[in-house]
Amino acid sequence: MKLILLFVSTAILFWECNNPNQANTPKADSSTVKTGTPPAKLETLPFKSDVPDAAMQIKLALLAAPPEKRDSCTVLGYDADSTLAIIRKGTNELICLADNPRDTNFSVACYNKDLEPFMQRSRELRKEGTKGQQLFDERAKEVKEGTLKMPDGPAALYVYSASSKDVNHKTGEVKNGYMRYVIYIPFATVASTGLPTTQSAPGMPWIMDAGTYRAHVMINP
Repeated sequence: MKLILLFVSTAILFWECNNPNQANTPKADSSTVKTGTPPAKLETLPFKSDVPDAAMQIKLALLAAPPEKRDSCTVLGYDADSTLAIIRKGTNELICLADNPRDTNFSVACYNKDLEPFMQRSRELRKEGTKGQQLFDERAKEVKEGTLKMPDGPAALYVYSASSKDVNHKTGEVKNGYMRYVIYIPFATVASTGLPTTQSAPGMPWIMDAGTYRAHVMINP
């Protein structure tokens, strides 16, 4: 009888160890968003006392992103040296930019990652003091030379802004915020899009800088 029981116990143990649907199956990661997209990873950086911490910068920056994409956007924020850095690594196609603490009013943005070379180069040139027509011309030259790559197709930019007095940095609440939408289509023209160069009605899309490397469709509700 003891031999029979030993045989049965051994058989059960062998089956459990080799069944792919039992003991060796990993448990679901509760941190994964419901859509199945891997969650974004929060970075550890020091922050100044007068600059919102990473969690608050992220919360405010994501106000510019479509709600269904907020869980997995990459977020760029400002560290203790007021230097722009990645404060959360995302997994989708959007990069969100936190509010610059040195600016008077509140403004956050999210854009397609294909626009990052253009955005990054623009930040570098502005830091060097380049602005206005000189900024436009320098980027145009670099695009022509192939050292600055623009998106191959349409790329979205979302900008959410408000007066600084309407932003609560303790709760992350913003009153009277305004969202505008931009779609970059490099070298698009009036003829290729059928869009006018001015807005004649609220919410009507129009094209700005048509025919240039930074041609983009503006949608101002």
